[in-house]
Amino acid sequence: MISTLNPYVIMTAGLIIGFVLAFIFHKVSSGKKLQEIEQKASTVLINAEKEANTIKKEALIEAKDTAYRMKTDTERELKDRRKELNQLDRRLRQREEMFDRKLEQLDKKEINFSKKEKDITTREKNLQDRERLQEELLNKQKAKLEQISNLSVDEAKKELLQRIEEESKYEAAKIAKRYEDEALEAADRKSKEVLSVAVQRYASEYVSDHTISTVSLPSDEMKGRIIGREGRNIRALEAATGVEFIIDDTPETVLLSCFDPVRREIGRMSLERLLGDGRIHPARIEEIVEKVKKEIDATIKEEGEKAVFDLRLHGIHPELIKLIGRLKYRTSYGQNVLQHSREVAYLAGAMAGELRVDPKLAKRAGILHDIGKSIDQELEGSHQSIGADMAKKYGEKPKVVNAIAVHHGEGDPETVEASLVAAADALSAARPGARKETLVDYLKRVEKLEEIATSFEGVNKSYAIQAGREVRIIVKPEEVNDDICAQISRDLAKKIENELTYPGQIKVTVIRESRYVEYAK
Repeated sequence: MISTLNPYVIMTAGLIIGFVLAFIFHKVSSGKKLQEIEQKASTVLINAEKEANTIKKEALIEAKDTAYRMKTDTERELKDRRKELNQLDRRLRQREEMFDRKLEQLDKKEINFSKKEKDITTREKNLQDRERLQEELLNKQKAKLEQISNLSVDEAKKELLQRIEEESKYEAAKIAKRYEDEALEAADRKSKEVLSVAVQRYASEYVSDHTISTVSLPSDEMKGRIIGREGRNIRALEAATGVEFIIDDTPETVLLSCFDPVRREIGRMSLERLLGDGRIHPARIEEIVEKVKKEIDATIKEEGEKAVFDLRLHGIHPELIKLIGRLKYRTSYGQNVLQHSREVAYLAGAMAGELRVDPKLAKRAGILHDIGKSIDQELEGSHQSIGADMAKKYGEKPKVVNAIAVHHGEGDPETVEASLVAAADALSAARPGARKETLVDYLKRVEKLEEIATSFEGVNKSYAIQAGREVRIIVKPEEVNDDICAQISRDLAKKIENELTYPGQIKVTVIRESRYVEYAK
């Protein structure tokens, strides 16, 4: 039993011993690990304490720095605030002192004003007393004057006002004459210079060609051929041309009558062609008239283009160019209107160049200023208004339209160029031999001119001289003085402008002469 149990016991004991030894070994090994862990933990704690101490020290140092900085900043802000407060305090004190001084001054002024008010009241009282005395004296003087002069106050006032009015008229006329003389002297000098330069730079024939309204025949036998059988040829001519052919007792001459100068020219050229050809019958008449019309249209266009080209203008509407060309067959007082328009354009451009304004605008308005005369037989109205409407219709600038509309004084010029066109128009029309008028019209104009001159008070005699270009007036020296003479000349010039129609300008000369005659016996 024992022998059998021994191995088990031994094994058990061995196992127990093994377990005990393993336990002991485990204990011994775990103790060492615990010691190592404890050592490591102690070292970690020591390091942590050291780091915590360093961090704490750094935090304290940083907090001290921050606190120091904040302290310095707050001290600086406090100093700045104190400075600002000190400055404000100083300013407030200065203002208080200033207000105190002003209050003192106001007090002084108030005292002075009160003194002055007292003085004024006393003066007003004195003045009122004086006024009463003056009124009493004036009333006494008025009464005495009325007794002496036998005039009432109203009558004396009326006489005094009349004297003052006469003296003021005299002084006003004197001042006006002085300013007018100065202005006229300067204007005359400048205008002579400009006009002389413009006229010297342009020279043309004194007498321009005018449209012919008669056709000479080789013999009186041609009159019968022109009339034709039962008048068919002359009726065909008049129907084709719109011109009246007058065949009377005038030897070897046929008269052409028509208000349209272009149609009259077509009739003249057609009749001359028929006379040269010798074949005069209705069919040939219509053929010749059509050819002549085409030639006249081409000539009109060429003349208009030539005038525009010679003046170096561009951009003018073709219809306006045709109207310019039609002026070749229009005359005014015997002066060819196309030649007159060319003269006006050149003269206006020359004067514009001298005055340093736009010469192209002046030339453009000058060549177009009389285009209304090319169609004034077909439309109602003056040639100025018709021409202005046509220029506006075909795209001309408002400045050109205004110059055309006012070149005879019917309106106010908007530009210097418009005034230059009006002056050039008068200059071209007024030069010697430029225009002709009938003797009856001339005599009527001269008589009307003298009649207007003698209508003024104080005028003794009046004479129209230089073919009606000047009127000389002799005034009564005992009724009109020198200054009133200037006023009479101005008023007469305005009246002539309003009541007379004339080319160019009329010079008004007022002459005052005192003569004293005695006879020695």
